[in-house]
Amino acid sequence: MAKSKYLTAPLPSKKMPAGIPYILTTEASERFAFYGMSSILIVFMTRNLMGSNGMLDVMGDEPAKAWFHWFTSAVYFMPLVGAVISDVWLGKFKTIIWFSMVYCVGFAVLALDHTRLGLFGGLALIAMASGIIKPCLSANVGDQFGSSNKHLLTKVYGWFYFSVNLGACISMYYCPRLLDKYGPTVGFGVPGVFMLLATVSYWLGRYKLVHIPTAGKTGWRETLDKEGVRTLGRLCIIFLFVSMFFALFYQSESAWVLQAGKMNLRWLGKDWLPAQMQSANPFLIMILIPLFAYVIYPALNRIWTLTPLRKIGIGMFLTAASFLVPVWIEIQLERGGQPSIGWQFFAYIFLTGAEVMVSITALEFAYTQAPRKMKSLIQSVELLSISLGNAFAAVVNNVIKNEDGTSKLPGASYYWFFAIAMLVTAVIFIPVARWYKPKEYIQDEVSAESSA
Repeated sequence: MAKSKYLTAPLPSKKMPAGIPYILTTEASERFAFYGMSSILIVFMTRNLMGSNGMLDVMGDEPAKAWFHWFTSAVYFMPLVGAVISDVWLGKFKTIIWFSMVYCVGFAVLALDHTRLGLFGGLALIAMASGIIKPCLSANVGDQFGSSNKHLLTKVYGWFYFSVNLGACISMYYCPRLLDKYGPTVGFGVPGVFMLLATVSYWLGRYKLVHIPTAGKTGWRETLDKEGVRTLGRLCIIFLFVSMFFALFYQSESAWVLQAGKMNLRWLGKDWLPAQMQSANPFLIMILIPLFAYVIYPALNRIWTLTPLRKIGIGMFLTAASFLVPVWIEIQLERGGQPSIGWQFFAYIFLTGAEVMVSITALEFAYTQAPRKMKSLIQSVELLSISLGNAFAAVVNNVIKNEDGTSKLPGASYYWFFAIAMLVTAVIFIPVARWYKPKEYIQDEVSAESSA
């Protein structure tokens, strides 16, 4: 068999793999691009969308929220396609590189065409490309590790999530300013430049990264053996519950932005744009990741052993609590008041704490619970929970829309609906978590002779 020019299995080492910095740089840049675009999407659709005649042709609030969640749902459905392309034909590296270029084209369309045709065309390309590369990149993190350094996996997935939120924090703060000051061409164009940077960064790391060989069609069939199907079924039950978390979480990029537009935007001595408060989430993530890892989790472990599923369960209750703040805000707005946008920051504290416990834990759980040949597939199933959550939110926003443009769930009742739905999900999840019996799978290392 011809020797590959790339490393095809992790080297025995107790140190951090050499390819990790390239993956983290790529992820931070790609997330800057994606979240920069998504942070201004709801504002663009309701304020800047143009018609083919050159006149404004904006959407109402409910249709815009529905389209935002359908787009997000599509993004997180496509990882299923990405897993097949990666595992059967191209491998993770080629899949990421090729579809990253499609990703860049999608940004170019958004930056140059501000009509509904340009919007949907650009979003279709971004949804396809972003979704396809997503399970490959997150699974590629775990591929870099063998049994000698698997103890670093938790730390690296934490840093992986940190890089996601570093890119997101910067872009969610600055891209709304770019849209407000310079318009959609710059607002979408700058994130597009960062997507190009992400593509180049990953390509530069090609000789440092571990390239796990593709399973091929035969290997794919062998992967879905009795054990594989059983594992997939058990994990699907877990991720079905996790999907409700994402139905609420992504409201912070749609409903919360529209709510912020009705509030007093003066806070901390400066004027905020409604979309800028989204940057609180990634900002808080970078604080809460180390806080949970080094303070909160060790303290809770001394009282009660924290398994991954227990973390997820606690996070679900925190998610429901986070929606009580926008409920209170809506009540104040209905009484003729105008509370400060700073109140949303308190909602983000609860929501971000829940994200640490649910989303980060689910990401690592999906990798460790997946048989070796199913890493990308199981990562895509975990991401499918985000798709299902956003599809649920989109359906709700479509159903509650009255013909005259008003909502069947006006004001606080909208947030009460999702808070109660999350609370019921969390309660039912308790016996399910007790039923699930974890089993870990970690990549094999190359032998000492092969690495010499």
